[in-house]
Amino acid sequence: MIEIVTQVGLPVDERLCIKKNRLQPADGGNGRRISVITGIHGDELEGQYVCWRVQQCIGEHPECLRGTVDIYPAMNPFGIDSVTRGIPAFDLDMNRIFPGSVDGDMNEYIAAQIIEDISGSDLALDIHASNIYLTEIPQIRINEISAQRLVPLAKKANVDFVWVHGASTVLESTLAYSLNSWGVDTLVVEMGVGMRITRSYGEQLTDGISDVDISGMVYIDAPQEWIDAYQEMDGWADWVTDYKLIADGQEMPNVSGGYGIGGDEERWRVYIRYDLPQSTEHLTLVPYGGGRKRSEAENIVIR
Repeated sequence: MIEIVTQVGLPVDERLCIKKNRLQPADGGNGRRISVITGIHGDELEGQYVCWRVQQCIGEHPECLRGTVDIYPAMNPFGIDSVTRGIPAFDLDMNRIFPGSVDGDMNEYIAAQIIEDISGSDLALDIHASNIYLTEIPQIRINEISAQRLVPLAKKANVDFVWVHGASTVLESTLAYSLNSWGVDTLVVEMGVGMRITRSYGEQLTDGISDVDISGMVYIDAPQEWIDAYQEMDGWADWVTDYKLIADGQEMPNVSGGYGIGGDEERWRVYIRYDLPQSTEHLTLVPYGGGRKRSEAENIVIR
């Protein structure tokens, strides 16, 4: 179903409209949601093919769809129409204005509305391409701040290379950085070459998207002790790994390194990845006991 993400009025009775295609099973699915995003830079067309192929594959095998897939094929529609990197007439890189502001100018308003719409996804893939002079192998780029929870997901995305890089000030204004800060696990994909489509790379990533399993990602509001330990960088991860997850009465093994914490002063969340059955109804984190800080810890009921 085609839905409008945001729209604004333009001169001469025109409107700038950003849309998405939401694909869901007839029964609504399991509540999990993946967002496939591209077209922030209008001269990067590799993601257009991936969006088309993901939609085509789901259409051919709707019985395999268990959750929601949101496809955002054209975040910068004017840039795509003119095959230009930035937003035409503004000389502006759209991937340098996030998270935007509803009280800002037109482009900042659009950016804020995009963040709001994608918020709530369990996983987002932000697909980019190289410039016209360089072909890049399919790769995922991850900020080191988010590496612990994102690398396990990236390894299943069928790319040739996963690059964990250091934090940089300029990255704070990107869509991926903003979404990760909002608690949406976001993988940045770079592949191919500018102004054209490399079908083999598109097929490779499409296969990877179908294999990424988000059924085991568990989110909880972080207890204050965990937040304090994280802010002091005093072994906060010990708080996570000293708990076991009980799913419908059975202990679940967690994925090594598949955890993280993020947020701000208003809300902090912990992300833990488990080999979790799709049909799970009841989840509880139970302390192992005997730890230096967990002797009086209580169970954390997730659902």
